[in-house]
Amino acid sequence: MPSGIATSILADLHVVDAERQKRLADPRLSARVVALKTFQQARFKHTYADLLESKRYGPAAHFFLDELYGPEDFSRRDSQFARVVPALVRLFPHEIVETVATLAELHALSEMLDTALASRLPGVEFEPIEYGRAWRATGHASDRQRQINLTLGVANRLDSLTRRPWLRSSLRLMRGPAKAAGLAELQAFLEAGFDTFRSMRGAEDFVAMVATREQAFATTLFTTDFDDLDGPAAIKQTLLLLPSALDIVRVRIMPNHPKQGPPKPLISSIKR
Repeated sequence: MPSGIATSILADLHVVDAERQKRLADPRLSARVVALKTFQQARFKHTYADLLESKRYGPAAHFFLDELYGPEDFSRRDSQFARVVPALVRLFPHEIVETVATLAELHALSEMLDTALASRLPGVEFEPIEYGRAWRATGHASDRQRQINLTLGVANRLDSLTRRPWLRSSLRLMRGPAKAAGLAELQAFLEAGFDTFRSMRGAEDFVAMVATREQAFATTLFTTDFDDLDGPAAIKQTLLLLPSALDIVRVRIMPNHPKQGPPKPLISSIKR
């Protein structure tokens, strides 16, 4: 394993720490970031309500919701992780290290975007239209696209790992060394991701649905004039992913589980 990948992971973790330091120096910004992360977690729940309730796709959707969204403070975990990156690169198979590198890059970019977005919000309480305006004000359309690509990259890498049965055995054998090296949390994360994606029996449709919805949402954010919307109904439809445009990809879930009832609407409202 080239040492460059360890350098890359550490560089991304340093970016995460730098963003946290900015927030520690500005309590108002810190509070806005927490409010923003809470809002975005709620947005994920609404966007993927059908996937979260699906027997086949639910575990993977919950995995992404719990691990990649939300206001939890992972600073202690990240600090510990940064100290053991050399051990990670040395101990784990390169396929797993590459997955961790993609996660680190996504983590760094997401924290940078959260800081930029939160700094443009009016406060800890904001309306959906103000969220849209803040995204437009950041001017980070290309970074949002990269964030989507990295998210999909994580899903594809986890799915790829499940096609190498020997990796699951390797992970199981790594529990002792990983715990000794201070990598127990990462070990648990990787095992959960592996088992979640393996139980899906192929992630192609899951990844395709996430790609379609996130791309639609990103396009809406950066092409909508949020100062020229016709009333609350238009705002709701525009910000919450145009459910009618997503019905085509939603129905692909159901043939796998004919005993499930009809899917609930993707979006109803944002609960604040």
